[in-house]
Amino acid sequence: MTDQEESTKSNKKSLKSLLPIFAFVLPYKKMLTGALMALLVTAAISLSLGQGVKLIIDDGFVAGSIEQLTNAIIVMVVLIALLAIGTFTRFYLMSWLGERVSADIRKRVFDQLVSLHPSYFEENRSGELMSRLTTDTTLLQSIIGSSFSMALRSALMLIGGLIMLLVTNFKLSLIVIGCVPIVLLPMMIFGKRVRSLSRKSQDSIADISTYAGEIIQNIKVVQSYTHESKEREAFSLEAENAFSVAKQRIKQRSILIAFAILLSYTAISVMLWIGGMDVLSGAITGGELAAFVFYAIMVAGSVATISEVYGELQRAAGSAERLLELMVVESEIKSPSDPVKLQNSSAAVIQFDNVSFNYPSRPNDAALQNINLTIKTGEVVALVGPSGAGKTTLFELLQRFYDPQKGHITFKDALITQLDPTVLRRQMGMVPQNPILFSADVWHNIRYGSPDADEVMVVNAAKRAHADDFVSALPDGYKSFLGEQGVRLSGGQKQRIALARAILKDPEVLLLDEATSALDAESEHHVQAALKELMSNRTTLIIAHRLSTVVHADRIVLMDKGEIVDIGNHQQLLEKSTLYQRLCELQFDHAEKSF
Repeated sequence: MTDQEESTKSNKKSLKSLLPIFAFVLPYKKMLTGALMALLVTAAISLSLGQGVKLIIDDGFVAGSIEQLTNAIIVMVVLIALLAIGTFTRFYLMSWLGERVSADIRKRVFDQLVSLHPSYFEENRSGELMSRLTTDTTLLQSIIGSSFSMALRSALMLIGGLIMLLVTNFKLSLIVIGCVPIVLLPMMIFGKRVRSLSRKSQDSIADISTYAGEIIQNIKVVQSYTHESKEREAFSLEAENAFSVAKQRIKQRSILIAFAILLSYTAISVMLWIGGMDVLSGAITGGELAAFVFYAIMVAGSVATISEVYGELQRAAGSAERLLELMVVESEIKSPSDPVKLQNSSAAVIQFDNVSFNYPSRPNDAALQNINLTIKTGEVVALVGPSGAGKTTLFELLQRFYDPQKGHITFKDALITQLDPTVLRRQMGMVPQNPILFSADVWHNIRYGSPDADEVMVVNAAKRAHADDFVSALPDGYKSFLGEQGVRLSGGQKQRIALARAILKDPEVLLLDEATSALDAESEHHVQAALKELMSNRTTLIIAHRLSTVVHADRIVLMDKGEIVDIGNHQQLLEKSTLYQRLCELQFDHAEKSF
């Protein structure tokens, strides 16, 4: 297979990647039909203008008839008015379609993103995903709303113009038709390069977005270590790299367009010389030559437009491939086709049965090994142990963010893999060690635990979490916006907002991951009182490094290196576990050890 054949095959394949994207247009058949009808009407009117030019010259100027000239001008004005109306209709409908389809694609991509398993986001950068959601969909909107319409219109004008050329003058038409393949040849040569560089350009933009987002998100760390200059230089390199790739893409597209224009208008010039000779010899009239020139320019303009749009389509094909790759990703955490229903009669609400697990990003490093643990309804169980012992991993498996490679987990006697993940997660309220807040107001952040809660319920939850006092003191109270990731609040305030969110959710199982770690002594005292009330008659799992917060737990599960090494209450573990004793010595003085 020759290089040209391979290039042609690759270009056809790349453009095929746009077909699934155009499937988003199908639900709007009425708008598409209206746009196509307007397109046909405007194309027909445009082609009729050439005959109007012929009438004005032959029946008006050459014949010297004022009446015929007036009539020809009136016809031209009417055609131009109809052309303007048709163009408005076509432009509006196609632009509407572009915006509508772009919004639908964004929604489909976002729906896909929020349904994917967490490990997918460990392997793919958030900046790149955001680039697909915004930049790529915007490019496709331009293609559907503008470029696709231009391509159809130019194709109709090209075909119609060639037909009118043949009708007007066969000999001159052969010159124009013979030049068309020569004009199309650069499109085949440069199209593949444009597509490849377009994808690289989109990837480089995603790199910029990722880098900038990370720096801005961690601006305090950057400034604390006085790395502003270093980050400026690093970002400058990323930006210059993106510019370099874009420059290559622009160069290839510019060459493509330049060749199309050069060859098209050179052919017109040759045709004008030959046609002019025929007018001088009396073989054709001046009106026929003018009409022929009109159609020839129309054909040349159509070819130039098609070559430009073809470059856009090649660029869009790269974006379409990126979006399609994302849309076909299947989540590893799926809801069963026939999920079982939860029962409320089980004495053991949670059970881990010989569970072993490795994170996908660390397949050779066991996070959990042979975990066997039963938690009874209403029990308060604390998970303690050194960092990296696997405590947080238990929480993630319980919420089914991951599935274990070995063993199984049951919730109320049902395998969690047989439950709808949404139903399972609704039974649990999570307060993480590093609370995640949204940049919206306080109402939104607390109400996230129960979107249907009224204001009284939200305020009550905040009071129970000892958050109402500081929230009320904010400039706009509960309407105060918290900034990205709650940057306007202190660590302890963030923790109490997260706790209020969990209180509002009123879950059956409460998951506390160092929920009081960021609180001062006074706040911790109040929140512990609130937690004690909240944990009443509720199954609670607590991850704690500060052992003083869990000494009153019903049971303490001691973990180390992904394994459960001992289980008992505070006093029992203090008496029999060397590891627990060592942990206590690091935190308590000798008087507290006998507590």
